[in-house]
Parts: sequence; structure tokens; C-alpha cells
Amino acid sequence: MVTALLAVLALALPSSSPAALKMIWGPNTLPNGQSAFPTYRKLNVDVLQRQLVWSDTAPTRPADPTNPNDPAYVWPDSLTTALQQGSMYGIDVAVMVKSTPGWANGNRGVGWAPDSPADYANFLKAASKRYPTVRYWMVWGEPTRKGNFEPMSNRSPTGVRRYAVLLDAAYGALKSVNPHDIVIGGMTWTLGVVAPPKFLKWLRLPNGRPPRLDMWGHNPFSRRFPKLGDTPYFPGVRDLNDVDTLSREVRKTYRGTGRNPRLWLSEWTISSDRNNRAYDYFVSRPEQAKWITAAFKLADRASYVAGLGWYSLYDDPANDKGGLTTGLMTYEGQPKPAFRAYEKAP
Repeated sequence: MVTALLAVLALALPSSSPAALKMIWGPNTLPNGQSAFPTYRKLNVDVLQRQLVWSDTAPTRPADPTNPNDPAYVWPDSLTTALQQGSMYGIDVAVMVKSTPGWANGNRGVGWAPDSPADYANFLKAASKRYPTVRYWMVWGEPTRKGNFEPMSNRSPTGVRRYAVLLDAAYGALKSVNPHDIVIGGMTWTLGVVAPPKFLKWLRLPNGRPPRLDMWGHNPFSRRFPKLGDTPYFPGVRDLNDVDTLSREVRKTYRGTGRNPRLWLSEWTISSDRNNRAYDYFVSRPEQAKWITAAFKLADRASYVAGLGWYSLYDDPANDKGGLTTGLMTYEGQPKPAFRAYEKAP
């Protein structure tokens, strides 16, 4: 009787961790000009990820920076369209906010950190007001990739700590507008100028605590077939096969803070057919499909993974010698085996 009652209760109780989200990076339209959103719906996409480029949206300093209607702001039509289409097809849109305008960092380039984190935080307040249906906000993109967030050096924690202050300010800003906004920080990638373990070790505010966040963002690009439990093949590397290790490191960083961040694996992919300008390794089209099936099963079975994002929907044109071959479809719209694999993925 007791055993039967426990079994019933186990079925009735909600899962402690929701299933991993199925995410993708991709455009609003297909190469033929038709909306891509029916295709995203067919693929069972949960979240479409897009960028919001601060330097393009605020080319001049706004007089009222937290007001989305300030005339200095030039909000992108493409993001508005994505949100409208996403709503029609039941797809959430996650937004990554990056790239500093010249007026905020002494004209040192879009990859240089803002002089005042408050400028970035104020922009996020305006963005959250402008796009109230956006739930997921990513703070920068791959700050550990060379040139993406300066200063950043493997010999000094200065850059990482500047990012920590920026992230904490972003968290406070977004939560002040909508407490339900989900703030995704870190946004590291497989290795980088500062490897993920060291980045986590150095990620501290002036008071010694880690910055506030809800999830840890990471792009776990890999040359290895997806399989948990493998030993990292190079010191500091955290690819898809190492996300169990990365999760432990994130939890250790946030121990005692009341936070237990899950992993938002924003961007992962594998090329088919040939090398291209971004990746010097590839697999066959059937193998690409097998990698996708294995990766999304891995993510779905790991309770500490909040979501896994594929890059991207379709290949570049075949006559582009350096064109990307990471798509689920060819440029002409022909589904690759990867399309069906993604569609069937959990």
C-alpha cells in the first residue's frame, strides 16, 4: 500500500527541472523571401535566438536612456517582426544584447566594454520596456572570444571583473522592469582568451561575490561526437561533452548565494560537406544528423541544461567557397538529413 501511494505521488508531483528547450539561431525569412516561421514551427522550435546590437540601436547618446521612445533610439524592425511572427507560431524569442556604441566607451570600438555599466543597464531597461514579451535576455555574446569584450586577458582578472559588474547591473535593470525576465550571464564558449574554469574563478564583484544571474550561458562547440562523461581533451576546454563538468563548476561558483543556475547552451553546431570560413572540420550529411540526435538527447536528459541552441537554419549558397554549411537545409530550401533529426529531437 505504501509503495503504491509513493508511486502515485511521484506521478503527481511536478518535475524538479523542466525539459530542455529546443532552440535555434536563424533569420525571419527563407532565401526565397517566404517567412521562416512555419518552418520553425514544423521543426518544433521552442526559442528563436536573436541579437540586439546596442551600438546600432543607440548610435547617439539618448537624453532619456531608460525611455524606449527617446528619439536617439533606432529599434530594429527585424526584431519586431520576429516577435510578431513568433507570437503567431508559439515560438519565444530570446535576445542577446551586445556591442558598445562609441559614445559609451570613448570610441574604442564595439568590442570594448562601456566605461559605465549604468549605460548598458539603462539600455536594457529601455529594451525590456520596448519588448515586454521577451522573457530571455543574454548579457553579451562570447566575451571571452578575442575582441568581443575588451580588456580581456588570460594574465589578469580585470576584464572578467568588468564583465561581472556589467552583468550584475544588467540583472538589476531587467528585474526592475519585469521581475519575470530571465537573465542569462557568462555567455562563454568552448575555450577563449580566458578558459571557462578560470573565467568562473575570476568572476567576482568588488564585494567578492559573483554577479547575479538566472542561467549560465555557454556555447559548447565541439569536434567530438556528443557523449557525456568524456574527459576534457585539453585543459580548460568545455565542449558539449564537458557540460556536466561545467555545471559543477557553475554550481560551485554560486554555492551559498541561493542560486543554482542551469546551463543555457546558446549555440552549438557541426558543419557538413566541407570546411568553411568559421569551422575547419566537418562531417557527412548523415553524420551531421546523428550528431544532432545525440546532442539533443544529451541536453534533454541532463537536468542542469535549460536549453540547447542550433546554428543555423540553412546553409550559405553552394557557390560561396567559404560559406557556412551548418544549416538544417540547403540554401535552395532542400532539407538535409539534419532537418529531420532536429525535427524529431526532444
